[in-house]
Amino acid sequence: MFLVRRNLLLFCLHLACLGFPFTLTAQLASPSAPPTVQPVDTQRSSEIDSSNPAPPKLRIGGGDLIEVSVYGVSDFKEDVRVNDAGEVSLPLIGSVIVGGSTPEEARALIARKLVEGGFFRDPNVELFVKEYSSQAVSIMGEVMKPGVYPLLSTRRLYDVISLAGGLTPKAGKLVTVTHRDQPQNPIEVNFSNDPAKSIESNVEIYPGDTVVVAKAGIVYVVGDVGRPGGFIMENGEKMTVLQVIAMAQGPNRTAAMNGSRLLRKGASGITETPVPLKEILSAKAHDMDLQPDDILFVPVSTGKTVARVSVQTIVSIASGLALVGATH
Repeated sequence: MFLVRRNLLLFCLHLACLGFPFTLTAQLASPSAPPTVQPVDTQRSSEIDSSNPAPPKLRIGGGDLIEVSVYGVSDFKEDVRVNDAGEVSLPLIGSVIVGGSTPEEARALIARKLVEGGFFRDPNVELFVKEYSSQAVSIMGEVMKPGVYPLLSTRRLYDVISLAGGLTPKAGKLVTVTHRDQPQNPIEVNFSNDPAKSIESNVEIYPGDTVVVAKAGIVYVVGDVGRPGGFIMENGEKMTVLQVIAMAQGPNRTAAMNGSRLLRKGASGITETPVPLKEILSAKAHDMDLQPDDILFVPVSTGKTVARVSVQTIVSIASGLALVGATH
């Protein structure tokens, strides 16, 4: 094979010397040419990377318990708790600020300080976080079990609420999420029954975040109506006397509609306001806007008189009513 290639090359050179044009199409390098390498589309690669960002790394915070040691040095091994300022006190080098650093960054910092202090030439520092006390999420408001829950990785809002036992019947659709690194810029999320919007509201929750589920406004209807109860007033939505009476399936035939009263809690206590329910239902009087925790009382008529029920009794009855419309 070597002789054939050499003779072919000499023949081509001979033709070139004689002035004959020719085109050499044979591959002299190897019978099997290497595969063609396609150029890398760097722009496309960056687009793929940006669409799948790396999850945030866990960072050391106040309250965390870390173990620091130097490989091969038995005397240098400490379990230290990070204080609220993010500092730990270590042998030889004293106070070191590790708060806000990843374990890798803290390890490199401690090794550098040991070298700069002249204690070691090239120390192999090992750092292990035994307790991630700072890596938790606070879940408050209208959840079954408010509290602080461990969160060592990024989770979704619905997962975090499940950790707290789910929503209470009084939960509204508004949730406030405050990221630890952006306490001045909380975000508001609204629950929705629309599947597409529900996916959008299932935002990412990071360690150190605070989640607060708002309480929905509740309007109570007490007395001689078809369905007494507490009716959910969703966050930001208005409710009127007509609407809540319709939800309560209207007044009964025995109801004394013009004896209806609206009880409203204020700074000075509970106030009573007459409600011309009969005129409102017949469009002879303006409908009335309601506020969260309002109690609409529709008394029962006893012959030609209306039974007088005390405010305390009405409030007590309202507190025991079942909630209606508490679905998400």
